[in-house]
Amino acid sequence: MRRLLALLLFWTTHSLAEQPVLRFSVVESWSMPLIRTEKGRPVEGMLYDLMQALAREAGVRPEYHLMARLRLQQAMNDGDIDVRCYVSTLWFNDRPGDFVWSIPLFTQRDVLVGRPGERSPASVEQLPPQAIGTVLGYTYASLEPLFKQQRLHREDSRNQVLVLQKLEVGRYRHAVSNLMSLQWFNQRLPAEQHLKAVAVLEEQSLGCMVRNDPAIPTQGLLRALVRMKQSGEIERITRRYGAVEYPGDASAALP
Repeated sequence: MRRLLALLLFWTTHSLAEQPVLRFSVVESWSMPLIRTEKGRPVEGMLYDLMQALAREAGVRPEYHLMARLRLQQAMNDGDIDVRCYVSTLWFNDRPGDFVWSIPLFTQRDVLVGRPGERSPASVEQLPPQAIGTVLGYTYASLEPLFKQQRLHREDSRNQVLVLQKLEVGRYRHAVSNLMSLQWFNQRLPAEQHLKAVAVLEEQSLGCMVRNDPAIPTQGLLRALVRMKQSGEIERITRRYGAVEYPGDASAALP
């Protein structure tokens, strides 16, 4: 019996060693429900589950590279990563030539967030001059004109949770968050203390980018993502972390 177990362990280890390694980028500014890291390695979260599922579906061994968001483009140019997920085509001025886009996998809604009881104007343009909580390295297209006019000022934090925590304790009156992170953050608060989405700023389709390199199964990975989307696996992963789809007008996302 011991010999049989030893042989099984050897075959399993040998099989894993033969699988091609796929290098996924993990952004330092991500937080739950997207991902949680321990000692520089992802251990749970929506994107961790997605990457693990994609690796299984495509028969590859995942390797995770934690890096600052501002270093991602250089890492792509240098060939240091193979797959970048949770990314929009709108974030690029030029199409990355060495990467192929997947089909859209998620919808992200960025919302303006206020504190409970805070009176907010009907539109962002009506906000009085103030600091807005933002994530370092992120671009908010709908707010850029107001930042340039210095009507609004960015107050950056290194991840979304810190942005919302600072809003909760009154460091500023409003912040920007994706809706799913806001819902996750509010889970730990009594209903009367929930931070509130007061306006939808942007809605974007997000997917993955896969390096177009003969050393990795690029088309196999893209087909695997299509299968995962069509089978409902992507939706099951997002709902596991509290994501809710809002059909029709994005304003339906507001409480």
